[in-house]
Amino acid sequence: MSRYLVTGCAGFLGSHLTEALLEQGNDVVGVDGFTDFYSRDAKYENLARARASNRFSLIEGHLTELEADRLLDGVSGVFHLAAQAGVRGSWGSSFSVYVTDNVLSTQRLFEAVARAAIRIVFASSSSVYGNAETYPTTEETPPRPISPYGVTKLGCEQLMHAFQSELGLDAVALRYFTVYGPRQRPDMAFTRMLSALLRGDVFTVYGSGQQTRDFTFAADVVAATIAAMDAPSPGNVYNVSGGCEASLRDVIHISEGLVGRRLKVENDVRAVGDVQRTAGDTTRIHRDLGWAPSTTLAEGLAAQIGWLRDPVKFPSSFGHPSARRESSRQRGGRSLPSLAGASRASVDKKRRVG
Repeated sequence: MSRYLVTGCAGFLGSHLTEALLEQGNDVVGVDGFTDFYSRDAKYENLARARASNRFSLIEGHLTELEADRLLDGVSGVFHLAAQAGVRGSWGSSFSVYVTDNVLSTQRLFEAVARAAIRIVFASSSSVYGNAETYPTTEETPPRPISPYGVTKLGCEQLMHAFQSELGLDAVALRYFTVYGPRQRPDMAFTRMLSALLRGDVFTVYGSGQQTRDFTFAADVVAATIAAMDAPSPGNVYNVSGGCEASLRDVIHISEGLVGRRLKVENDVRAVGDVQRTAGDTTRIHRDLGWAPSTTLAEGLAAQIGWLRDPVKFPSSFGHPSARRESSRQRGGRSLPSLAGASRASVDKKRRVG
């Protein structure tokens, strides 16, 4: 199989992606800076299964300090998920961290990847749209981010296009829409809300709770990310969204039914930079890659609840998606169907998920 570099390998999505690639039989070089954004111990727990594999090697360090060309030695492709995440934390003096971890790190990696003449799949964000002009939002919608975080992600996309135009960079960008599932970061809304529900604690709702998001389950995101390594042409930008647009109030209601308990809620003012609505059009990625989301919101929430209740015993069929895809680059251009073991069968005939 192949040897891939995964940046941000110890994070929420990075660890799932790393395991899926290993399950395919690939070798994975993982890079993570283990920043203090959240617990180092939690990140090591994310990597527990990967570290048990002799096909996984871990490099600890920041992309602005590591020698990027050496990281790419013997690598056939790069999945770039490392970033400083979070809309609310990107304001004020901490913006410099976002510039370093998102823009400068990506710029250095793009330069090295262009020299190595391999493909890089870059994790962008629906935050680049801001309050979009139309819904569902297509990739042609003018991006107008309303948070510094969204600005840095859009800046990385513009760097991608510049490097492609002038240096021949082979890159694909994925705009993830509100990803959730097992291992979600402790600062993210679903983890905080579900943890409060399970413990009987109070959960703070910022704003009315009627703001909506297109929630996307982690296993579906991993399947799309791996599929993008074989996207037909470089420079494309794809929405990766779950087709599960719902309000926070809707999510709370579903979660209460799954747990059998009412959530204690208090309200606070809307957070600066939070958009009112997101809903992604996935026509382009379905057409080019045959990808479609396959996990309902209730299924995904049940999986995340199961993980929060017992991260150790939680079944790997949900926690560690296996997006099996044999690279068309190794098969003379013939692409094989993808599989992901984390969810029910997809209605998309090109991709059987189960």
